[in-house]
Amino acid sequence: MAGRSLKKKRKSDLKLYPPMALKYSPLSYTKIYILISLLVASSVIIFFVLPSKTLNKLRFSPDSTQVYSVEVVNEFHHDPYAFTQGLLYGGNDTLFESTGLYERSSVRKVALQTGKDRSTGKTIDIGHESQGLFHLSSPLSVEALQKMDNSYFGEGLTLLGERLFQVTWLKKTGFIYDRNDFSKFETFTHNMRDGWGLATNGEVLFGSDGTSTLYQIDPQSMKVIGEHIVKYKGHEVHNLNELEFIDGEVWANVWQTECIARISPEDSTVRGWILLNNLRERLPKAGAREIDVLNGIAWDSEKKRIFVTGKLWPKLFEIKLHRMNRQFEDGVIEQLCLRMPFFK
Repeated sequence: MAGRSLKKKRKSDLKLYPPMALKYSPLSYTKIYILISLLVASSVIIFFVLPSKTLNKLRFSPDSTQVYSVEVVNEFHHDPYAFTQGLLYGGNDTLFESTGLYERSSVRKVALQTGKDRSTGKTIDIGHESQGLFHLSSPLSVEALQKMDNSYFGEGLTLLGERLFQVTWLKKTGFIYDRNDFSKFETFTHNMRDGWGLATNGEVLFGSDGTSTLYQIDPQSMKVIGEHIVKYKGHEVHNLNELEFIDGEVWANVWQTECIARISPEDSTVRGWILLNNLRERLPKAGAREIDVLNGIAWDSEKKRIFVTGKLWPKLFEIKLHRMNRQFEDGVIEQLCLRMPFFK
């Protein structure tokens, strides 16, 4: 690219050339007509002969990736001591949540609208500050909770049928809980590099391990049956974290960013980006002190509601997406939403 130090040429320096006389013979016109006809015919043949998948790739190139901003529709209380690692909608205005940190990890059922156990009308006494465990602020929104063994760091969570699947950090061990009784659980092992996120389309599980790989897992054997590298404009999208399956796409928090990637489960290309940087601006007003990164996506498929929160966030937000029509300069989305890999 030419630098700014180059001087502009003066008009007097520009050499003017007299127009050339253009003469075409009848034979030349015939050749031009034949050439144009061939080009048109070739275009028609390509359109009808190329497979539909190839045409889709031409129509939906990486440059066509959509970018969305978010509008906050509702705000709900969220336990500011919950280090959210997994989140999903459980129906009837409840959420299931997996929290992390050693000695504080748990699986819990959380109410959206109330801070009381709706079966008894009483709040739940889960822990005391002196124990260094579950510091739950009031109003209490946790309805049920299963504390994990102190050696485990809870991670991603998903619900398939009546079973909750949970993975753990730095271990290949996971847990399967009865959604109605967390004390009933069994263990499993998986083949991912680590356990970060889980989601399901109702048939298979999708998993992330903090790399750029999106896994497909058989929920019966817990064996990996497929894996793809998630990419955006040729760049690997590292640090895939909490996952949710929404309307045929896998949505993923990207660790250490305020972006959600909308990923094609077929080829793992990024179809769109959701920018949530405006949410953090609302947290200090809610009394946040030690808030961590954005993490946690839940989808109410019946009412088409999207919920998001973060680690140690005092608020959980219901959001609405708005497609952004503006064109971003090259490198802007990469700077906002891509990070160097967590694993070397």
